[in-house]
Amino acid sequence: MLHTRISFIGGGNMARSIIGGLISQGYNAGNLSVSDPNTDALAALARDFGVQTTSDNTKITAEAQVVVLAVKPQVMKSVCLGLAPHLPPQCLVISIAAGIGCGSLKQWLGAQRHIVRAMPNTPALVLAGASGLYAAEGVTADEKALAEQLLKAVGTVAWVAEEALIDAVTAVSGSGPAYFFLLLEAMVDAGEHQGLDRKTARQLAVQTAVGAARLAQSDSELELAELRRRVTSPGGTTERAILTFEQNQFRQTVDIAMQACANRARQMADELGR
Repeated sequence: MLHTRISFIGGGNMARSIIGGLISQGYNAGNLSVSDPNTDALAALARDFGVQTTSDNTKITAEAQVVVLAVKPQVMKSVCLGLAPHLPPQCLVISIAAGIGCGSLKQWLGAQRHIVRAMPNTPALVLAGASGLYAAEGVTADEKALAEQLLKAVGTVAWVAEEALIDAVTAVSGSGPAYFFLLLEAMVDAGEHQGLDRKTARQLAVQTAVGAARLAQSDSELELAELRRRVTSPGGTTERAILTFEQNQFRQTVDIAMQACANRARQMADELGR
């Protein structure tokens, strides 16, 4: 993969994080190129990573072996229609846009295109991302391996066998960081209400989240419920908090919220995929 020519259409945070991950793993910057209308973003990418940059999408796709579509869903159709005549016949297309299905991408880019949908998340910015991947019909084993290696540059990767499951990936990990940020906000607010200064409450809450995640990662075979039980002494302080969460329908609230997230992804596909 180190010599694969990869072109990014869109130079925002997610593209930047993937590029940074690739460079940190020894990828040749000379084989990476980025297009974006934002000249400041392009200047920063060229300065920080030494990649080729341009504001013209078609200038970087003629010899690309992989094209990563890293633009907002709202502009994906116009971007794809503009790219379609200029893409090499055998290049792999990887889309990281939420809510745009492979059917729409093939309609805009050409029915024979080999397409992988990827749903990364923002912790990719610190090389701690979680990405779900789906390979459309026609994608080869080598192309799947290439897509996986690219996304592994910024974190962990999981494949799903059905495209509809990308909406579930969006609900679990794509949008998931915001759920944890909301919980952290609430914990910091509660700590402050109980007398801690905000800086201390934030420090303790964030480190607790980091530590809990590391514990969960340290033994992936151990059930999360068991990890929770090990912290929850009968009749103790943690048990009282957990019971309060449960009595206030914490699990049901999470389920409803994640269903709403997945439903919105499907709605976006209907609205933007025509």
